[in-house]
Amino acid sequence: MIEWNGKEYRCPVEVTMDVLSGKWKSLMLWHLHDGTKRYKELERIVPGVSQKMLTQQLKELERDGLLIRTVYPEIPPRVEYSLTELGQSTFPILEMMHSWGVGKLGLVESD
Repeated sequence: MIEWNGKEYRCPVEVTMDVLSGKWKSLMLWHLHDGTKRYKELERIVPGVSQKMLTQQLKELERDGLLIRTVYPEIPPRVEYSLTELGQSTFPILEMMHSWGVGKLGLVESD
């Protein structure tokens, strides 16, 4: 057995899938690779995500050490999200998924 973040798993792939699971987490990580984003920016570039789900998955990514949430003491408060070193390390995985989708499924990106 493997223990990570207080949970037990049978296999490292299971841990990885748990950390990256969720329809929106991989997309958020993909876009945060380009740099720090504010909540509304993430909401705009991840179309279809509800505010509740965006907030929940951002909290999970923060809990798992993949992103940092920075709150600036301003009125109104400014909150920014950026990747940690662990979060940055997911990019090769996401890049492989992107390449697989383009190469094997024939997907074409549009603007």
